[in-house]
Amino acid sequence: MEAFLISTGIVTLAEMGDKTQLLSLLLAAKFRRPVPIILGILVATLLNHAFAGAIGSWLTALIGNDALRWILGLSFLAMAAWMLVPDKLDDVDTKPARFGVFGATLIAFFLAEMGDKTQIATIALAAKYSAFAAVVAGTTLGMMIANVPAVLLGGKITQKISLKVVHAIAALIFAVLGVLTLLNVGSMF
Repeated sequence: MEAFLISTGIVTLAEMGDKTQLLSLLLAAKFRRPVPIILGILVATLLNHAFAGAIGSWLTALIGNDALRWILGLSFLAMAAWMLVPDKLDDVDTKPARFGVFGATLIAFFLAEMGDKTQIATIALAAKYSAFAAVVAGTTLGMMIANVPAVLLGGKITQKISLKVVHAIAALIFAVLGVLTLLNVGSMF
């Protein structure tokens, strides 16, 4: 349950102001059809995070506990720093309309998520907790918590929430996880 809850919380915070959340806003504005957009986001996230979780689980089996602890601890600290860098939507294209709203969302969202903060976090969380299903379910839920309101409410959300504060909180959580992992506190390593 810990892996699920931490994965959900971290990804929800990490996704605030992320390029994929900006993509959700863009898709909602362009297509104005929330259900296929939300379903496209869900399927793309499940596929992407299942792949990332599999990599994290594979790393757990491949790397020794001490090396994995250091890699994860330093990765969490790097994620903390990365959270403080604002994202912008720059290289994502929403043109594949020939696939329909669902297909366009699935393709654009899947590609935008490749190498993104939340994908990297999923790899690290799956490696840390050795709980593939709980981590993938948690990170997917976190993505949906952050993106569904973006699709449904659009620009109203960004006027109400300070993204700098949300990013600072997420950075703090990643930093704490990094330090605790490096110090071997509350860990299986």
